[in-house]
Amino acid sequence: MTLIEPGPDFIRLFTTFEHTAFRLETRDEYNSPREAESFRKFVAGEPDVSYHEGWLSMVRQATSEGRLFSRVRVVSFPLTDYIRFSMWVAGFTGEAGDDIRYLTREQAGEAGLPQYDYWLFDSRKLVKMHFADDDRFVGAEVVEDPSVIVEHNYWRDAARHHATDRDEFVAKHEQRDIQR
Repeated sequence: MTLIEPGPDFIRLFTTFEHTAFRLETRDEYNSPREAESFRKFVAGEPDVSYHEGWLSMVRQATSEGRLFSRVRVVSFPLTDYIRFSMWVAGFTGEAGDDIRYLTREQAGEAGLPQYDYWLFDSRKLVKMHFADDDRFVGAEVVEDPSVIVEHNYWRDAARHHATDRDEFVAKHEQRDIQR
């Protein structure tokens, strides 16, 4: 097992994959110092996505090269301010090529999805994410066991099958205040 700390080695995963990068997001809160000011502004009614430009540029570049980013976010009701914020940001990331879809926590349970975050690169590199008690990302482990990787591919496929895109999810759950 290889451990990766937040920083250049973790970021390199997003620039070196060949075909697909998928993430399952299961938390209702994330504590990212990089987005703290933008989140504060969003809650105050002054949305600002400028902090995210580096990610958006990277996704646009990957998309132009035929590489795909996708995610499924598992959300609880009522939506937290952070999830509302991330759904607003998803309008921008979607335009850049990051396909973000949504599942309710109940749907995720019915589908048997894990209750932790992971990235799956090219269907063969599994990176399980770890968070501190304060919801801050503290690192990840690269899992190399083929049977575990296959299981996570199944979960990716099940999550994507049951999930709905952002706009459909918002319309269905009448959370119009998060639309862009």
